Amino acid sequence: MSVVGIDTGFELGAAPSVPDEISRRLEAMPGTSYVWRLVILLSLGGCFEIYDLFLTGYIAPGLSRSGLLSTTTQAFFGFSGIGAFVAATFAGLFVGTFFLGFLADRFGRRAIFTYALLSYTAASVIMACQTSPEGLLFWRFLAGIGIGVEVITIDAYITELVPSRMRGRAFAVNQSIMFIAVPVVAFLAWWLVPLAPYGVEGWRWVVLIGAAASMIIWVLRLFLPESPLWLARHGRNEEALRILGSLEAASGGAGSRPPISPALQVRHVAHVNFADLFRPPYLSLVVLFMVFNFCQAFGFYGFANWVPTLLVEKGITVTKSLQYSFIVAFAYPIAPLLAASFADKFERRWIITGACIAIIIFGMAFAQLTEPGLLIVCGVLLTACNTTMSYAYHAYQTEVFPTEIRAQASGLVYSMSRLSATFSGFIVAYMLKEAGVTGVFGLITAAMLIVVIAMTLFGPNVRGKPLDAV
Repeated sequence: MSVVGIDTGFELGAAPSVPDEISRRLEAMPGTSYVWRLVILLSLGGCFEIYDLFLTGYIAPGLSRSGLLSTTTQAFFGFSGIGAFVAATFAGLFVGTFFLGFLADRFGRRAIFTYALLSYTAASVIMACQTSPEGLLFWRFLAGIGIGVEVITIDAYITELVPSRMRGRAFAVNQSIMFIAVPVVAFLAWWLVPLAPYGVEGWRWVVLIGAAASMIIWVLRLFLPESPLWLARHGRNEEALRILGSLEAASGGAGSRPPISPALQVRHVAHVNFADLFRPPYLSLVVLFMVFNFCQAFGFYGFANWVPTLLVEKGITVTKSLQYSFIVAFAYPIAPLLAASFADKFERRWIITGACIAIIIFGMAFAQLTEPGLLIVCGVLLTACNTTMSYAYHAYQTEVFPTEIRAQASGLVYSMSRLSATFSGFIVAYMLKEAGVTGVFGLITAAMLIVVIAMTLFGPNVRGKPLDAV
């Protein structure tokens, strides 16, 4: 299967439409400091999404100590345990990605980038004030919806602002900057969760600190242009051309190209609707990425959301487990930055496949080891592999779909990882109870093997291909 041959509305030999020409000009732009500044600004906004998402695992010991939730439950679908908190998070993420991905396609990347963040921040503040398991889970679910919308909006945003030849590096840098939030939340949890400053439980402080810091988004959004490709695909040619001109001017290319007429008319450009995703030639892509996302979530969140708890199960105290988790968390921002050195040198599917094989190896080693130093090393390597897989597929699953429905299509396939992670909270808790840490990593191994087989046999090649072009 390949993205080559998919009808995106381009005709060889035909004069280009405004959207086609904008796509080509964006592709031709050099990777200037201005383009990288846009990637950094979007990534800083994404930091709060990652902070909010990853606090799930780091405040889990605090939720358990407070008596609000327990580590495991007698019933498989126990709604009084940590598994239910994980499930509420990802159930919200599923709703946000599956049902609301269209928002960024309809209202624009810039607007939804801003308001999705504000919505999940507000829900998190209210969640931090809850005193019952029901209230805690409900507001966590609502926060998850906002996070789900935010993550696919950022992916589409970066995909449309960065030329294909540097898109892998851009997503690696994006993930590196966003994952800076992980050691931050890990440190705050290590410091605050065992305490109750001013009589307020430490886990509540961790949530509220992230919510307060997220207000920086109001400043960041002032420096972000709307995606010119999105504007052009929605008939807003004058705005698109104005933004394209500013991008080219910032890259030193102003005046080197003839101006495009906003009234350029050539021929009908085929439009892709959401229903088209369930028909050839897109159906095979949708199925592949649905299977991939459903399985990869077990590898990523099966470890990321359970690191402190898994360490506790191996006989390490709560305080020490949070300390070790904080050390492991440093791999989150560092690993993607290192991966940027090869991000555009190999096809996305081979990077994903290699990372999954390494996850299997280091995961099984983590399950067998007991010495703290070796556990930390394995945890760091596992995290590095997970984040390498993460940056690669975030780029991969947005660039294979057309601009008209890029956010909705990537949201559709990405929602399978949210659905998977929803149930993984219960499944990991059950496996931990019945088979210990070894059983948890046996589950992760099976999921990663499916990813390796699917990507090896069916993954399309995308390296170097411009958006919406064959």
